[in-house]
Amino acid sequence: MRTMHFNDTIFFYYTRKECTYHTQGKKMLFWVLGLLILCVFLWTCKGNLKIADITDKYIFITGCDSGFGNLAAKTFDKKGFHVIAACLTESGSTALKAETSERLHTVLLDVTDPENVKRTTQWVKDKVGEKGLWGLINNAGVPGVLAPTDWLTLEDYREPVEVNLFGLISVTLNMLPLVKKAQGRVINVSSVGGRLAIVGGGYTPSKYAVEGFNDSLRRDMKAFGVHVSCIEPGLFKTNLADPVKTLEKKLAIWEQLSPDIKQQYGEGYIEKSLDKLKGNTSFVNMDLSLVVECMDHALTSLFPKTHYAAGKDAKIFWIPLSHMPAVLQDFLLLKQKAELANLKAV
Repeated sequence: MRTMHFNDTIFFYYTRKECTYHTQGKKMLFWVLGLLILCVFLWTCKGNLKIADITDKYIFITGCDSGFGNLAAKTFDKKGFHVIAACLTESGSTALKAETSERLHTVLLDVTDPENVKRTTQWVKDKVGEKGLWGLINNAGVPGVLAPTDWLTLEDYREPVEVNLFGLISVTLNMLPLVKKAQGRVINVSSVGGRLAIVGGGYTPSKYAVEGFNDSLRRDMKAFGVHVSCIEPGLFKTNLADPVKTLEKKLAIWEQLSPDIKQQYGEGYIEKSLDKLKGNTSFVNMDLSLVVECMDHALTSLFPKTHYAAGKDAKIFWIPLSHMPAVLQDFLLLKQKAELANLKAV
């Protein structure tokens, strides 16, 4: 009969202890994995919970002549909301009414005209009555001139800032009492350009400011039961991003530049820039409904998100890049710019 020595006893003890730790570790990993799966399931279920009785709710959408606003007006009309669609032009209003039900009403609105905004607010107030306004979707926007900063004057910054920022704030402040009455939702359409300065011009500063206004409004409205959400679309094929109009504006600016700046950038700079952009066409989203789906969730979910990234480029590239160090942002974004011809021509 073999006698177990002291060393054998020690080896047996530690081997057994190691096996116990290994088994416990596997159990712990199993429980953590199970907990994560449960959290994902509950989070998904939470996001899918919807409000009831949308057919008695009013929503107001700006910028409905085309693009996201136009599709949103049609979509929410079909869902049963009472849609009040603000258009800038009579032709946009007429075309929208021809494609929607009698529930949908249009109104002509220039968000940069304070008196127009006040009159429209009173008209909306008479329409919604005691129900208030369930949803305010601030969608109206313009790109302005998209060009290098040293090509521009202060006037080139005014239009996008007036429309995208002050127009949005003006509509919000006027409509807010109606939204508070309904304990409804405010949805501000910003952009990935509000997280990352992709191009020069007034568009990016206006959208950065929208993000700040959105955040302060969200915190101020929590006490009133009003949810405030921000949608950050990536690059979409809309009238806002019409490459022909963008090029025309850039060429018009080019013609006014001083000889020094023209020498620095070179006569072929705009063409080189266009060639660079052609390689990024895969970034452009064609399906506008991706943005409208975000609006829909923000309007109808019991638990709307604070921020929505819309478009594969926004989710995979722009938003993640906005959290990266500036040195990496600069490296990747500067790779998309055309080379200058003569930096010393000052």
